[in-house]
Amino acid sequence: MNGCFFIFCKDIMKVSCIYCGRIHEKKLDCGKRPARVKRRYEKEVFRSSYAWQKKNEEIKRRDNYLCQFCLRNIIGTKKRINGEKLSVHHAIPLKEAYELRLDNENLITTCDVHHELAESWTIPLSEVQKIIMEQEEISPRSEVGLTL
Repeated sequence: MNGCFFIFCKDIMKVSCIYCGRIHEKKLDCGKRPARVKRRYEKEVFRSSYAWQKKNEEIKRRDNYLCQFCLRNIIGTKKRINGEKLSVHHAIPLKEAYELRLDNENLITTCDVHHELAESWTIPLSEVQKIIMEQEEISPRSEVGLTL
């Protein structure tokens, strides 16, 4: 049984502990077991950062809190003016170009449906980038930090 030694005593399962070498209940912490470390990956740390929260809001404001794909009636559109379930999509994914994570020319506001379509490349990258460039031309204030 995978090198473990089991003893059944009064419906309590005891095992030979690989950390201390003694026999005790399986769930008992003998003090020798190393603490579990929850690893946070760079992407997770980034998404919870202040810089991302600020940029996320800036892009949504630039795009008038509307899905830019619905507005242009791209495949999957259910209603043209859609401000529900919005998120900001990275045209070039973080894993491919982490250095572009806060670049306005890599970010666009999408609804959940279009976000999935863009993530799966059903909406081509060239189309996504074209829409982003249109938004950047319409809204140059995002580059100089001006607000409405």
